[in-house]
Amino acid sequence: MKRVQFLLALGLAAAAVTSAAQTASYPNKPIRLVIGFAPGGAADIVARAMSDAFGKALGQPVVVDNKPGAGSSIAADIVAHAPPDGYTLLIASPSSISVNPALNPKLQYKPADLQAVTKITTSPLVLAVNPATGIKSIPDLIAQAKKDPGKLNYATSGNGSAPHLGAALFGLITGAEMTHVPYRGGSLAIQSVMAGDTQLTFGTSPSVLPQVGGGRLLALAVSTRERSALVPDLPGMREAGLPEYNLEFWYGMFVPAGTPPAVVRKVYDATVAAMQQPSVKAALAREGTEVSVSASPEAFDKFLVDDGKFWVGLVKSAKVKVE
Repeated sequence: MKRVQFLLALGLAAAAVTSAAQTASYPNKPIRLVIGFAPGGAADIVARAMSDAFGKALGQPVVVDNKPGAGSSIAADIVAHAPPDGYTLLIASPSSISVNPALNPKLQYKPADLQAVTKITTSPLVLAVNPATGIKSIPDLIAQAKKDPGKLNYATSGNGSAPHLGAALFGLITGAEMTHVPYRGGSLAIQSVMAGDTQLTFGTSPSVLPQVGGGRLLALAVSTRERSALVPDLPGMREAGLPEYNLEFWYGMFVPAGTPPAVVRKVYDATVAAMQQPSVKAALAREGTEVSVSASPEAFDKFLVDDGKFWVGLVKSAKVKVE
């Protein structure tokens, strides 16, 4: 019996030494950075803007892997079930962390399967329409939506995404009825509005602003109550005639639950170092996105508790359902 106990203790000690050695050598191979949206959307732009600097901070190449679909749940599921070794990371928004689990109890992952590392960006949404609609203001939009309930179609990057909930909040406050048309990514949603297949979107700044500048979309307002320094030429919702409306969204870095604390800290330090690079800040600012990092992984985790209550409360109040 004593021999068995000795061998068991020896085995556990060896495993602990091996784990410590692996943690100390992390990273020693390329990093996979998974995002839940198609190329060209806001999440993709954020990931590619910071990936080179992030890789340099870690000393390893970083491969951005787009896994769009199911409102970014596919990407979250991949990372949630990946080995907790720091080599498979996730850039996620509230949709996959708070909203989709609240909308769909059949998901194969839980928020607890993902460990928070740090917030990386925040930005407003931009409410934009196809110029051919003749809609030129928020009051115009409300009037047209109420005149023909359900006739206006709004495009989003997926069910439960921030653009989806931005439109849901708009309907909740104004009583306007519009039809949701989800796509597999922000760029596809924007293309549908430009083509006239849908009429409007509450899109992310990086997806919308280049098309507004080219005259292919008409921006009505940002989703925050007041004007945003990120998009200074657009009115906030108060100025646009809807003072009750206020919405801002974020992207953050996550790892599989159970990732060793020392590895989490290395990912955190490298992420913060990358996001503080002037070139990264400038690239994102041009897209209407602001760098916003958390003081620590623990601070980000605490933030998610209250933030999740807001998004889940909105889902319930607006009666958002899985489509």
